[in-house]
Amino acid sequence: MRLPNLRDVQSARPGGRRRTALALGAAAAVVALIAPTAAIAEPGGKKSDPLKQYAADTWASLDAMTDETTGLPADNIEGDLSTPSEYTSPTNIGGYLWSTIAARDLKIIDRKEASARLATTLDTLETLEVHEPSGMFYNWYSPTDGSKLTIWPESGDVVHPFLSTVDNGWLAAALRVVAEAEPRLAKQADALYDTMDFGWYHDLNAREGVSLNRGGFWDAPPGDGCAVPGNYGDEGPDVYYTCHWYDTSVSEARIATYLGIANGQIPASAYYGTYRTMPDRGCEFGWQEQKPTGETREYLGVSVFEGVYEYRGMKLVPAWGGSMFEALMPDLFVPEAEWGKRSWAPNHEATVRSHIEHGMDEAEYGYWGFSPASDPFASYREYGVEEIGINSTGYASDVESTDVDKGYDGCREAANPDPEFGDGVVTPHAAFLALPYDREAVLDNLEGIKNDLGAYGPGGFYDSVAVGSGTIAERYLSLDQSMIMGAILNEQKKDKLKDYFVDRGFEKAVRPLVEAQVFGTDLGGK
Repeated sequence: MRLPNLRDVQSARPGGRRRTALALGAAAAVVALIAPTAAIAEPGGKKSDPLKQYAADTWASLDAMTDETTGLPADNIEGDLSTPSEYTSPTNIGGYLWSTIAARDLKIIDRKEASARLATTLDTLETLEVHEPSGMFYNWYSPTDGSKLTIWPESGDVVHPFLSTVDNGWLAAALRVVAEAEPRLAKQADALYDTMDFGWYHDLNAREGVSLNRGGFWDAPPGDGCAVPGNYGDEGPDVYYTCHWYDTSVSEARIATYLGIANGQIPASAYYGTYRTMPDRGCEFGWQEQKPTGETREYLGVSVFEGVYEYRGMKLVPAWGGSMFEALMPDLFVPEAEWGKRSWAPNHEATVRSHIEHGMDEAEYGYWGFSPASDPFASYREYGVEEIGINSTGYASDVESTDVDKGYDGCREAANPDPEFGDGVVTPHAAFLALPYDREAVLDNLEGIKNDLGAYGPGGFYDSVAVGSGTIAERYLSLDQSMIMGAILNEQKKDKLKDYFVDRGFEKAVRPLVEAQVFGTDLGGK
């Protein structure tokens, strides 16, 4: 349940046909009604791959939360597959689109059903209200009639309609996938994609010599909070940008940067403009989690401090909060590890290793995988391995919000260098994202979460579980379920989701940028 946070609701949070790339210049319904089972035995007594059953059950939740008339998925649904939420987002819609392709390719549904589902959703997308000059979609719609939300359904609070950079990024990614995976719908999917201009989010003067994406914009003053009037699209009335940029490299928001570069809507140098860590400049950035080390390199005229943090004998580029989602969701679509042998390949492995070691060794939870998800005791919360997050009070891995603080040399004394961790909260979708990097550990972890902790229902893995108390968040979030579907498709079908997403134009524009980058990641012999 990606419940709204303050940034999304109250304040904050690509042109040309993509194949030519401007960058060159009912089975599931039955599953929903039955209890989940262990891996099914194949003829001869051989156990089937549990991922097939996980995918079928996960699809049941997505099926249950999707309106049959509009083809729009709800943001979340209760664990018994009743009562879907009354709101959805571009990310949720995108996730449902690629999950439908995954369900088809994994033979959970047939091609005819998949095509009909995709067509219904695309037809509805064509009717949704958008910001016309940019072609971008608003952040919240009704899944039953597609209307833009200006009043929050659950509270009656006013919603200032917002257009999120990263949420539109995931919808655009899904449209690329549909256009390639379902030729009958390619023209319709491409037409929707072609209207989306990521240049509207891009500040060419974010820092000296650096351009960055803003978090998004409102098309009218948002009332409370910080907003910057402007118009990066140079068309139509001014909009009101968030005061923050997406300025860290290990962030799910890099999907929008990839798309903007591939479409020729933002400069290629923008790929290098984000921070690996905050700079090491005396105490100016002494608030960050730890004092980074690293070298300064230059790419396309952009000076880059290739900073890293240290964690349990490894060096890696951290995310803002230390979650698996930030690091690995873009890797579902972009072959980062294949193209980034000196950057993303070792860093993704280090991120996965960090999550495993934190859960199994450092905190001794017995399970691992930490990302923003449903809170077993409330609604929604961010989880991560706090020590590999830039924010010094970042995403904790337990209910108690245990903060690891080892200080910052010469600037901040250590306040809690060797903490005792409490009731750890693991999020199954985070483990699925790690499949390419340690399949055996992932399957062992998921088996324990399912069978020992009981965090499994008619729609697959529940969204999170507090492993000490055994408290389960018995609900399903469409975003998290769609990450699971994408991860299983890639694992079972040899990176099929990436194949659908990447065309020649995208590869020509983006691959050289990724190949050139050198992170300071060091696995320390692990």
